[in-house]
Amino acid sequence: MEATKRGDVAIGYDRVGPEDAETIVFLERLGYSRWMWNWQRQDFEDSYELLVPDNRGTGTSSEPDGPYTIAEMAADLDAVLADAGADTAHLVGAEMGGMIALQYALAYDRADSLTLMATHPGGPDATPTPESVREQLFDAPEGLDERERIRRRLRPAFSDAYRERYPDVVDQIAEWRAQSDASEQARAWQAAAVDAFDVSDRLGEIELPVLVMSPTGDRIVPPENGELLADRLPNADLLTFRNAPHLFFIEEAIQVNEHLAVFLEDVRT
Repeated sequence: MEATKRGDVAIGYDRVGPEDAETIVFLERLGYSRWMWNWQRQDFEDSYELLVPDNRGTGTSSEPDGPYTIAEMAADLDAVLADAGADTAHLVGAEMGGMIALQYALAYDRADSLTLMATHPGGPDATPTPESVREQLFDAPEGLDERERIRRRLRPAFSDAYRERYPDVVDQIAEWRAQSDASEQARAWQAAAVDAFDVSDRLGEIELPVLVMSPTGDRIVPPENGELLADRLPNADLLTFRNAPHLFFIEEAIQVNEHLAVFLEDVRT
């Protein structure tokens, strides 16, 4: 594990893979730490240099006072790239991580490509999280312990079939979340960044190659948002995962990784 600082904020990150290879940066969703990309790291760390930072308020990164902004987190990302000596990188982000990638592409010049998973650009045309799902993600009945609260919050992110078939995986994720995810306060500050994010009127400025991965069974970021991104980004391809949930890059990691590998190879050539 490595770390860098931007002002008073320390950003922890993992750096693995050959240093002379092209760089991929994996960017997490709201509240999650870098365990989230374990299903992708194993397939890419032999061919690419991987940088996996913890967003501010999460894991080994600092928890400065908030609320946070996506622009701040994009600046944190640039500090990580500079610290790692990466002149360029392919950015892979899910949900809030996708928002960070979009903001970064607009404000900085190190991005080679974007892969946006289950994300949206904000603005009036984005389809919001249904209120019933939002309540499940952010509100919990009194009396639940930490791991019960975490499991409740995981329900909308996975399919019922996956939770029933792989309870040991869900248990492991709950444990990782308890150990390293954002505190309740930092999670709220990250949520404020997501709620305020809006680059909907600037998507036409992003001319990088973009792969939009949209799970059609996503209850947290409705799939209409993937179509919105693909329609407004000048050089985007839309790839849908039928009936897949929000954490489809875990449930369907084999297919996700195969498509990501093909996209990155096309970008490289």
